[in-house]
Amino acid sequence: METLIKPSLAAPGAGLPAPELWIARGLFALKRRFGSREAFTARFLRERVAIREILAQCPPDRRGEQVLIPRLRGLEDSSRFWSVWMTLEHLCITNTVFAMVIKSLAHGKVPAKKASTADVKPRADLSGDVEANYESSCDAVFSTVAAIAELRTVAKYAHPWFGPLDAAGWHALTATHMAIHRAQIARIVAGLSIR
Repeated sequence: METLIKPSLAAPGAGLPAPELWIARGLFALKRRFGSREAFTARFLRERVAIREILAQCPPDRRGEQVLIPRLRGLEDSSRFWSVWMTLEHLCITNTVFAMVIKSLAHGKVPAKKASTADVKPRADLSGDVEANYESSCDAVFSTVAAIAELRTVAKYAHPWFGPLDAAGWHALTATHMAIHRAQIARIVAGLSIR
């Protein structure tokens, strides 16, 4: 039996290197300014399909294996040693939070709890049930956004990296976030194939 050696990584919530964070903030501000609700929804749905396609290439009995990958742009160091299921669990957690935040802001309410990247890390002991939960979380984001007429809200809620965002900003984040973790899943699956 193979012994899993956990690598030494930065603590959850440590964030991105300062130069990368500065660039990410600028790029995300441009995306929000020049993007549209329709474009962000379309990208979210494309990323969802892409994740399904990558998942289909990974044998179900290997989806729980953790793989150390190089750090991708937009990915905290602490997230480099995840399994496919851990990444889906993270997306399930964050998508659920995104849907809740968007709905709250649309109703003029700011969530009381401070947002934290450390609070949305997955656990390692997962099963295939996480796949259905992830799909449900994607449905929640899509249906929440579809039910809201105006995403440009007065109420804003601070993201730990990007600062105060209205509901439209949180919606834009859903698509960007899915893209980062789709790339992560692809790297994990590629890492499994060379083991």
